[in-house]
Amino acid sequence: MSDNTASSKALDEIVVEKKGGKKSQASEPSLNMEEIRLLAELVDAHGLTEFEFENENIRVRLSKMTAAPVYQTAPAGQALAPVAAPAAASSPVEAVDPDAGLFKITSPIVGTFYRSPGPDKESYVSEGSNVSPDTTVCIIEAMKLMNEIQAEVSGEVVKIYVENGQPVEYGQPLFGIRK
Repeated sequence: MSDNTASSKALDEIVVEKKGGKKSQASEPSLNMEEIRLLAELVDAHGLTEFEFENENIRVRLSKMTAAPVYQTAPAGQALAPVAAPAAASSPVEAVDPDAGLFKITSPIVGTFYRSPGPDKESYVSEGSNVSPDTTVCIIEAMKLMNEIQAEVSGEVVKIYVENGQPVEYGQPLFGIRK
């Protein structure tokens, strides 16, 4: 048993004060919501992260997590694993978005992304290419129709978010352009 947990032995010493000044041993057959709230405050006040009490009539378990589990997406064929999330108050440093300041060309439709006009043709653009608003950057095939997607801005292609032949959703980022 760790220092931050308590057992039913410790609870035997705790007396819950009910409204109206009536005191009762915590081992009564049931607890009302006010008593549970008071118990939670007591556990919090003593810095406990976990508390459990059980007798023949009732079982109470209080636990607080320091951070909610965060799940990351895994490539196809691999299982997802929980990842520890950083505590919000523990670090004043904010996460830096590496794509901050980039104009994102997004998919206007659901379909299949193609970087070139044909399988044996060269890509419309690649990372480092300069584009203008009317430059075709890719094709999205939807229902056997090939839709050319223009850059919409002038700048340099610094990030390509989608692989050739990958399905895309409406609004999904395709390219990151530095203006």
